[in-house]
Amino acid sequence: MSITGTLIVQMIVFLILVGFTMKFVWPPIAAALDERAQKIAAGLSAADKAKAELVAADKKVQAELSAAKDSAAKRLADAERLAQQLVEEAKARASEEGAKIVAAAHAEAQQESTKAREVLREQVAALAVKGAEAILKREVNAGVHAELLTRLKTEL
Repeated sequence: MSITGTLIVQMIVFLILVGFTMKFVWPPIAAALDERAQKIAAGLSAADKAKAELVAADKKVQAELSAAKDSAAKRLADAERLAQQLVEEAKARASEEGAKIVAAAHAEAQQESTKAREVLREQVAALAVKGAEAILKREVNAGVHAELLTRLKTEL
């Protein structure tokens, strides 16, 4: 065997092997690689879509959270305003009641003062009559001198 014959036989065997590989082995490997590439691309696209959905959901959650905070702040402000209004109304009612009580007490004191003055006038009139009786050393009739006593009461 010569080296040239061996080299030619090896080249023919190599070309047959390359042809067999290109016809029967390479297409399933290439199809498997293409399928794998498509799966990877689909996975990456699904990941990007999931990221976009996550961002949208996060924005929606932030918007709802902000709306809830605003609503809570508004309700709190309304409650504070209502409480302040109730306090003001209670103060006004208490002030009115206090004024009524003071007016009633003032009227009662005025009435008591008037009664006390009347009692004092009657007592002074009685003392005046007794004093006049003692001075004159005779009895003074209160019924006869009623007009005089009435005038004396009004002057006192």
